[in-house]
Amino acid sequence: MKVEKLIEMNAFDTRDFRTALGSFATGVTIVTARDVDGALAGLTINSFASVSLDPPLVLWSLSLYTPALAVFERCSHYAVNVLAADQTDLSILFAKPSDDGHENRFANLEFDSGSGGAPLLRGCCARFECRNETRHAGGDHLIFVGRVERYRYQDSSPLVFQGGQYRRLAIPE
Repeated sequence: MKVEKLIEMNAFDTRDFRTALGSFATGVTIVTARDVDGALAGLTINSFASVSLDPPLVLWSLSLYTPALAVFERCSHYAVNVLAADQTDLSILFAKPSDDGHENRFANLEFDSGSGGAPLLRGCCARFECRNETRHAGGDHLIFVGRVERYRYQDSSPLVFQGGQYRRLAIPE
């Protein structure tokens, strides 16, 4: 028997709220950038969404407490790399906290250079090269809206995250 929970805002618990949000399956992406000083940054996120087709806009959000926040605020461009089902290890690498900067995450990776020098990870389902258009405050996160300048994609199974676990979504043949 499935149990449904109803939580009133006066009994709000952030951990429980996060569990409820985990019911929603999302794709897994890594957002990458090169800042004005040439430093590379990359983070695993699942807050990616399309905003508009005309003009082509996408959004994603980043915690205000993330050390790489300044890089993403200052960069001219960033790339959203949509991970394929076989890229779980890459997602884990870019999800780990980084005390020594984000450069080391790229040390053994082959990647291409996109708009503004943003790293484009290889083997992804899709890669969106975005101009860093606008940012909006959103509670404990900053919401980035990017104008897509170029994109590439291939027909492959995406990596999915739901209920605190990586999942695979098969593409019908």
